Amino acid sequence: MKVGTVGMYGGKFLPCPHMGHVYAMIRASTMVDELHVVVAFDEEHEKKLCADGLIPHIPVRVRLRWWTQLTKDMPHVHVHAVYEQQTGHISDWQRGAEGIKAAIGKPIDTVFSSEHGYTDIFRDLYPEAQHVVIDAKRVAYPISGTMLRTEGVMKHWQMLPEIVKPYFVKKVVVVGTESCGKSTLVRNLANLYNTNYVEEWGRTYYERLGNCENITLAQDYPEIAFEHKYQEKEQLAKANKLLFIDTEAIVTQYFSMLYIGERQPILDEIARLQQYDLWLFLEPDVKWVDDGTRSFGEQEVREKNNALLKELLREFGIPCKTVSGNYQERLEQAIRYVNEMVEKT
Repeated sequence: MKVGTVGMYGGKFLPCPHMGHVYAMIRASTMVDELHVVVAFDEEHEKKLCADGLIPHIPVRVRLRWWTQLTKDMPHVHVHAVYEQQTGHISDWQRGAEGIKAAIGKPIDTVFSSEHGYTDIFRDLYPEAQHVVIDAKRVAYPISGTMLRTEGVMKHWQMLPEIVKPYFVKKVVVVGTESCGKSTLVRNLANLYNTNYVEEWGRTYYERLGNCENITLAQDYPEIAFEHKYQEKEQLAKANKLLFIDTEAIVTQYFSMLYIGERQPILDEIARLQQYDLWLFLEPDVKWVDDGTRSFGEQEVREKNNALLKELLREFGIPCKTVSGNYQERLEQAIRYVNEMVEKT
């Protein structure tokens, strides 16, 4: 049922738009000729609001991006970011309303929210508009921004829109030298946590060539690193809370140094830019297995290479959790580290 011509639906949407917000927005969009979604922000105040929560502050640009993605196929829905200083006084609302009216640029005849308590405030701020309350009791989606900030997103995963979920996926990367069980552990963890994984792209790259011994070229390694990052992005969009990753740019640099004796600046730069939530370092204390693409089987060489990789990781300030022992022990240690991380989010 149409209730107006120009509608406004606003909020901080902190830490992110949730399905309750999406539900209200879609309902509102059917009631007016055009709907304006307003992301109100005061980032200094927001940082204080998030300081004691489980989720770090998320910049307004990210929240604006999410709303733009959510509404991109709705030509009559427009998204704005409006600064609204938060000092605790009613004047904040008044100045915010002035900014909202300026951003929309035309008379607002309908204001939407999910709070009956806003009716008197909106009557003063938007005297020509009616206040329409949508799902005040949160029946459709029992969730709020406060719940997400204080209880974390993992507990309320199904209340997040699909376009928001990749931002909160925890990325677990498994690193180590040759034949220390990285690929097996990554696959096992992904299956146990019912999610996706990213395979070591270097292996795939050289399997396509038929070998890596004596034919490795310097330009292979940046190509491997770039393709690996692309695969991370692809799998991140499909992941269920966690994404498990086999190797990354520092390990790729390590192999460049081993095979061709060259440290490549571009790999260092990729390593500085990448971000993971948990690093699992696998010690080379399981039997070395020759799969046709490995070259460093002697234990003395394995230990030397292991020390080199550890030194690279220390250089980048990487806080690794060490995993060792037989395959059962490795799995149990990895699960413990992953669960500890999830409990904090």
